[in-house]
Amino acid sequence: MSNPIEVRPFDDADLPEVLEVLRLSLGEPPGLARTKALFAWKHFDNPFGRSLMLVAEATGRIAGFRAFMRWDLVMPDGTTLRCVRAVDTATHPDFQRRGIFRLLTLAGIELAADQHMDLIFNTPNEKSGAGYLTMGWRRIGTVGVMVRPGVGVLRPRHQHAAATSAAERSMATPDRTTAFADRVPVGLRTPRTAQYLRWRFESHPTARYLLATSEDGVAIGRAHDRRGRRELVISDLAGARSHTAARLLRATARPDYTVAWFSPGAVERRWALRSGMVPLPGFKAMTLMARPLNDLSIDLTWSKWDLSLGDLELL
Repeated sequence: MSNPIEVRPFDDADLPEVLEVLRLSLGEPPGLARTKALFAWKHFDNPFGRSLMLVAEATGRIAGFRAFMRWDLVMPDGTTLRCVRAVDTATHPDFQRRGIFRLLTLAGIELAADQHMDLIFNTPNEKSGAGYLTMGWRRIGTVGVMVRPGVGVLRPRHQHAAATSAAERSMATPDRTTAFADRVPVGLRTPRTAQYLRWRFESHPTARYLLATSEDGVAIGRAHDRRGRRELVISDLAGARSHTAARLLRATARPDYTVAWFSPGAVERRWALRSGMVPLPGFKAMTLMARPLNDLSIDLTWSKWDLSLGDLELL
């Protein structure tokens, strides 16, 4: 008979073994080394609070890990929803096909409800997405991509205007914070506080973000190699002149192509179009899914979300 699986809260002493389970189950894609620093950034240092974390244990070994990362979303009326994101689910290869994913996820739902969370959301792959549907999740919508090839003849007009590392130029100066904070949500939106901007783009232990500013415009992105090509991901934009800042970002990174995505109703989508980005028809980067934990005053249809790639990816 199989050894029983016990679900219990994560303890800090579990970290080395949990990191090994994450490596064995999920691998280590470029920029996502399973280090203590990355784990702490995501689950301990998050300005929304420490993640809700559970482990499955069998025969004194950690058989699985499940994290629900705290995340606030603000509604158009100013109400804040206390949410968690279902991330970092892993089962040790020695314990596959024991129902550990479902066991940990159901325990996580109960824990989140006990913590008075309003909503769980995530972007699962196709395989796990089907499992979430059986546990009360619903498909919200498809995240596509906007693209722009090359950089053409773009050059910064002045050398000091070029993009630099966000870690070298603080994202949280009053003018930059205001550029994000002044934007009224058109749906569920991550509050861009100074604390959030510093954590999200300056303190990431593995990803290096670039920051470009123009008069009344901010663009944030990261450049990396993908399959032999230089890719620039525009993570976020702010301000009416952000299309100019995005051009400066591309001029500095000099990518083979640029990608971005913003919710259809977001003003940043229009700014991205002004900077030369074009939606790629029929392309699906990820699927957003959500599970309400109580009665919400907002409809969770796709039109009621206000997101960027900076919200969705955690690089």
